[in-house]
Amino acid sequence: MRLANKVALITGAGRGIGKATALKFAKEGARLVVCDLDDAVAETVAQIRLQGGSAIGYTVDVTKPESIEAMVVGALSTYGQIDVLVNNAGIVADAQLKRMTDDQFDRVIDVNLKGTYNCTKAVIDAMIERKGGVVLNASSIVGIYGNFGQTNYAASKFGVIGMAKTWARELGKHNIRVNAVCPGFIETSILKSVPEKVIRSLEERVPLGRLGKPEEIANTFAFLASDEASYINGAVIEVCGGMTL
Repeated sequence: MRLANKVALITGAGRGIGKATALKFAKEGARLVVCDLDDAVAETVAQIRLQGGSAIGYTVDVTKPESIEAMVVGALSTYGQIDVLVNNAGIVADAQLKRMTDDQFDRVIDVNLKGTYNCTKAVIDAMIERKGGVVLNASSIVGIYGNFGQTNYAASKFGVIGMAKTWARELGKHNIRVNAVCPGFIETSILKSVPEKVIRSLEERVPLGRLGKPEEIANTFAFLASDEASYINGAVIEVCGGMTL
């Protein structure tokens, strides 16, 4: 198992990509610390334990440093270490620029960008003390190429790429690797409100002819978290089925 003896903290793990990543990490032998804004995280913990894994869950708002700190203290008390952080928590609040409100912009930046900063800041001392670790930022192809109606989301996801590259430079000397993963359009609950014809048009833009699955992003995170990716640092990896070609 490629993540045996590692402890991984995954934000936004109550559903979608975050949940799939937690389940994948558990199968690969990691002990999990998972969090989300609501009680959905309890189901993730239950599933991990059902498959024989070890996990603890927290209700955490990544915009609240004190909430994150309580989780980190609990994680270190339970497991004694944090080896991997997956900054997955994120939201959308789409609107064209001329209609976007300050609240829509600020909420997305606070969760997606500042939340990533908050969580990394909270765990980095523990990683430095252990002389190693992995930080993985969930970005998006929108963070590289932009997207209609997503000024706030694009800005936040471009920002986490910039932070990943900066942290890769700063923290490499501590044997801490930092990378960003940029999913394309993935089959999660976020797309349930999208009309079928729009989904079909998205699929037509992908050379593979389909949307991605959460498990395919989870597999990428698992590889990057493992020692198999020991020389990958500061990378930005698109997982989009070739949509951006």
